[in-house]
Amino acid sequence: MTMKMGFVMDPIDGVNVEADTTFDLMLAAQAQGFEIFYIRPQDLSCEGDEAWAKMQAVQVRRDPGDKVTYGQKCYQALHDLDCLWLRKDPPFDTDYLHEVNIAELAQRKGCLVLNEPRGLRAANEKLYALHFPEVIPDTLVTSDAVRIKEFIDEQGGQAVLKPLSGHGGEGIFVASAGDRNLNAMIEVSTDAGKIPVMCQQYLPAAREGDKRIIVLDGEPLGAILRVPREEEHRSNIHVGGRVVKTTLTEREREICEIVGPRLVEDGLYFVGLDVIGGYLTEINVTSPTGIQEMSRLDGVDGSGQVIEWIKEWID
Repeated sequence: MTMKMGFVMDPIDGVNVEADTTFDLMLAAQAQGFEIFYIRPQDLSCEGDEAWAKMQAVQVRRDPGDKVTYGQKCYQALHDLDCLWLRKDPPFDTDYLHEVNIAELAQRKGCLVLNEPRGLRAANEKLYALHFPEVIPDTLVTSDAVRIKEFIDEQGGQAVLKPLSGHGGEGIFVASAGDRNLNAMIEVSTDAGKIPVMCQQYLPAAREGDKRIIVLDGEPLGAILRVPREEEHRSNIHVGGRVVKTTLTEREREICEIVGPRLVEDGLYFVGLDVIGGYLTEINVTSPTGIQEMSRLDGVDGSGQVIEWIKEWID
């Protein structure tokens, strides 16, 4: 019997076939015999205690001009799928929470959901790292402007401000004590004191790059190094970060050993860890990226390995 895999995701027509992790997972699953289904978030529904969706069988190709062929839409229970990926891009907002809760109904009826809904609800991509104080930089989370400025002074006059719901480097500032824009940065980041912001020790090693470690079932699958442009402090690929081949250091393997068991315990099986200068800065669980770049640089089939793992789980 043909295995079935669904993807709740942003529109396929807009993906970059040479960079998008979800698309690469679809290609790998298709190559290994899965029937692939595309599901828009707005097409999820519930009937009693069952999750349902309008889903569309698709065939995908690594051709920017002809990337997908759509089949007929069908309306069926999500638990008819063997595996369901929740790959909608962040932020984790109310709509996303509804999607996660609907998917949990399918999981309870035997569908493998990646990542598990209970883990997604528990793991804010910024705050989750606080569970591992031995491997993160000095960190403060608050909406209090006075405390933020005290923290910046404690860090030698410089720190990083991050929105708790941001993604892809969005809204990140390097804040300096002597900057006349500091009060404005804090006002913007905290919405004038209404929402907390993460303040972290500035790590000079950020100029050398931000390492994305792809973790599968608690073990590192590989990594890439994202190096920022000279005029930019963010190293995210979509803002121009350059991707460089890399290997894991002993310290980075130690971080994986510390974090891995908790990820598995929480059902977070496909994860991206961000590490700068030997410190864990973020744990990406909703839609981690980088597997295409890692595969090309390392000469491996990272997505193929993920699909093999799924097949073993299903069997």
